[in-house]
Amino acid sequence: MAFKLYKATKLYRNERNLMITITDYGVGNLASLINIFDFIGIEAISSSDPEQIASASRIILPGVGSFDRAMKALHDSALVPALEMAVFERSVPVLGICLGMHLMAHGSEEGELPGLGWIDASARRILLPQESTFKVPNNGWHRVLPRRETFLFPEKNETYRYYFNHAYHLVCTDSDTIAGEIEYGARITCAIERGNIFGVQFHPEKSHRFGVELLARFAGVPAS
Repeated sequence: MAFKLYKATKLYRNERNLMITITDYGVGNLASLINIFDFIGIEAISSSDPEQIASASRIILPGVGSFDRAMKALHDSALVPALEMAVFERSVPVLGICLGMHLMAHGSEEGELPGLGWIDASARRILLPQESTFKVPNNGWHRVLPRRETFLFPEKNETYRYYFNHAYHLVCTDSDTIAGEIEYGARITCAIERGNIFGVQFHPEKSHRFGVELLARFAGVPAS
């Protein structure tokens, strides 16, 4: 499977001059993502240059740490206008990873700063019943349950397993935005798709072949 994906995505890159641009605002695991794309034969770079972000063909918005710190860093980097030009004016596919997905929402219980507001959602702390055997933060591997067939999860009944490390999760006002969920005391959102905006709670760069395949699928999302 990995070899077939490598061949398919490499051919796609050669035909469309595809490049993945990973937003560098000082928050996120950039090197691991670049290594994954290199493995599957897709060119990827990290960039803090607004012009490069604005003209990108695919964008990844990574994120680790606290919500307010990440939002402040994103604004301090002066990349928000460039991101919004690419995402809304050029309809460039963008993938938020972990905290990067939370930044796309209106805000988070973790902080006070407003989010980007790209999707009608907010991030909330995972709440578990006192008698629950689950722990917060959620740290480990889980099977993702697709809500429907999507670019990220093309087979609803397929098994998709990814590595998670988070204490907050996204709550979407519109259930049609939800692409995938996990069972963690209750069903919680772990992936979103809304037009050209995508997000995942898990870390595809740490999820072995499942993560490689998902990133290859994202690279194949057609730009408008």
